Amino acid sequence: MDPRRTVAGDLADGAYLVRLMSGLGIRQLGAAPILTRTDHAPFDLPAERAEAEQAVHGLRRMAARVETLYPFGGGMGIAAPQIGIPRRVAIVRPPDGADLVVLVNPVVLASQPLPVRARKHYEGCLSFFGVRGQVRRPEWIHVRHQTLDGECRRTLFRGALARLVEHEIDHLDGVLYHQLLDAGDRLIPVGEYRKFTPIRRPPTGMPLPRTP
Repeated sequence: MDPRRTVAGDLADGAYLVRLMSGLGIRQLGAAPILTRTDHAPFDLPAERAEAEQAVHGLRRMAARVETLYPFGGGMGIAAPQIGIPRRVAIVRPPDGADLVVLVNPVVLASQPLPVRARKHYEGCLSFFGVRGQVRRPEWIHVRHQTLDGECRRTLFRGALARLVEHEIDHLDGVLYHQLLDAGDRLIPVGEYRKFTPIRRPPTGMPLPRTP
């Protein structure tokens, strides 16, 4: 059997994945107006360091829970609005499995001009995880962000990590990836996506989630 056409049971069931993420506490599109708000407040650092630390802790904890239940071979991220916090902070797990990138008060300063024929890549979102869609994004983005002490930093992100970072910063601006699809493109059910995209299995010893 062609492994590219193997569907991994519940992981290819869109309705199950939506229930799974909702059960973990990820806010879901259509039921959480916070996801489309554009006024998520930045932290006043270092004065609000304690509040920022609490938000980052919540994001780290949620990422750990999600990664325990679902295999992410291409990296993942979570923005504060997705766990009900209307503040400007997000975290990203790089595709290579490196340490989490913490983005406090991130702002995109510059990005690669997007070519007309820029390559599209499939994306998913924990807030409507039953579908996938193809999005064009720049190859690099230059981001200003802060440490918890309030120090300003500027970081250049490239490739797949740039895509993940921009996806999460979009969340903080009330923009979801399905709004960026080209005219004529559509979201596809995760089961259809899995037919031509091999699922990346979780680490050895970590079970796949099963339907209750």
